[in-house]
Amino acid sequence: MLSIVVPCFNEEETIRHFVDAVDQALAQSTHTLEYIFVDDGSKDQTLTVLKKLNAERPTTIHYLSFSRNFGKEAALYAGLKQAQGDLVTVMDADLQDPPELLPQMIAMIEEKNLDCVGTRRKNRAGEPPIRSFFSKAFYKIINQFSETKMIDGVRDFRLMTRPMVDAVLEMTEYNRFSKGIFSWVGFETEYIAYENRERVAGETSWSFWGLFKYSLDGIVNFSEAPLMFASFIGALSCVIAGIALIFIVVRALLFGDPTTGWPSIVSIMLFMGGLQLLCLGIIGKYIGKIFLETKKRPIYLIREKSDSVKSTQ
Repeated sequence: MLSIVVPCFNEEETIRHFVDAVDQALAQSTHTLEYIFVDDGSKDQTLTVLKKLNAERPTTIHYLSFSRNFGKEAALYAGLKQAQGDLVTVMDADLQDPPELLPQMIAMIEEKNLDCVGTRRKNRAGEPPIRSFFSKAFYKIINQFSETKMIDGVRDFRLMTRPMVDAVLEMTEYNRFSKGIFSWVGFETEYIAYENRERVAGETSWSFWGLFKYSLDGIVNFSEAPLMFASFIGALSCVIAGIALIFIVVRALLFGDPTTGWPSIVSIMLFMGGLQLLCLGIIGKYIGKIFLETKKRPIYLIREKSDSVKSTQ
């Protein structure tokens, strides 16, 4: 069985196109298909479309709907928990993940005895330049400071074997960053590169600010570098302050103690105060993550589901 996990947020215009495209791509496959759509608190008619598809194909198309928007990470985790297949793929409903790659991915896993076949974009054609710049910068930063390496342009679209899926599900942390989790668990993985694609319909729910916060979460979740940076800034400030103090004392002994210099003192105080607030903010980010983990809140809550969906969370 091949399970296809599809997180959805306001995707009423794309879902049927997606199902038709995947069915066509796997028409010659001998695998039994299982669609698992996760409605992440959509505000449009996504759930209505999913109910109709489930009524048409109750044995192959399943859905679950969250009580509110918990985010794509929660939707991915929920879909993986529901997947029953020996092979499991994660895809977006907007067809930016090419379904025609699935036969090649299946063949690679079976012929090369791989645990995972992932996908990555060759380029970022059609993407705003500023988003491309910050995306590339994110991968350079995370790979510089984290032991968990991530490939530039990698997508969540990947095909995994059951052992790898089970390994991912063992990571029950509340603060999730799937790209990092997929890399952290290891397993034999190869990647397929493809040309970037535009959405088949609708508009993306990802804003620049949303992607920026998501990137920060990824860095915090898989690197201690920001904490090391805060410590370095603190140590450097102490050294500079010590050198400045020696300079001031020596100057006062040799040339007297003039009363001028208040503007520079105020500027230095403001600068040091800003550094302190920056370091406190970095530490606070980690403390906030710890706070959310210790609450032990569920990653998601299900409001409604098709009859065939397991009651797990």
